[in-house]
Amino acid sequence: MGKYGYYRRFDGYKKELGDLRKLDGEQRIIIAFIFKRSGKTKLKDSEVYLPLSIELGWFSTKDAQEFIEFAIKEKLLVKEDEMLSPTFDIEEINIPIGFFPTKSKYKKNDEESSETLIENIIVRIIEKTNLSKEEILKSMTDIQKEKKIIPEVAVLMFAKTYGINLDDFLDQVEEIIFKENE
Repeated sequence: MGKYGYYRRFDGYKKELGDLRKLDGEQRIIIAFIFKRSGKTKLKDSEVYLPLSIELGWFSTKDAQEFIEFAIKEKLLVKEDEMLSPTFDIEEINIPIGFFPTKSKYKKNDEESSETLIENIIVRIIEKTNLSKEEILKSMTDIQKEKKIIPEVAVLMFAKTYGINLDDFLDQVEEIIFKENE
């Protein structure tokens, strides 16, 4: 099996199952850390990227700004009136003792974009149901094989069977579909 336990295409291209970082993806942990540390529910861009770069030394200033853009694009942060706020409950995020993010850049290539999208959809399904990640991945893979569709569409179809609204992911899935067919 590959990173997410599904076949990328029905022609047998394999990906591995990821651990989804126990549902608290590194990006969510970083965001929760900054907001919990500040004690505020809304922060200016500079109140996020300066602590990430200068105070904590986790990123360069440029990488910290790219992280913010990444988090907005991935719908982990929302920007309203020049203020950022998380799109999830930061109190539900467990921050490991001694947490230090990986030095990976938060610029997405197409493959990472797809993996992050599927991860985010699976997290949403888990939040709305009592299903385990393994049950979701198995069902997604079954749908994908049966219908001969890409995993992003398969996971959307699975979520629909539970009545889960994933409208906020449709544009990203559509973008992936068009890239697959280029």
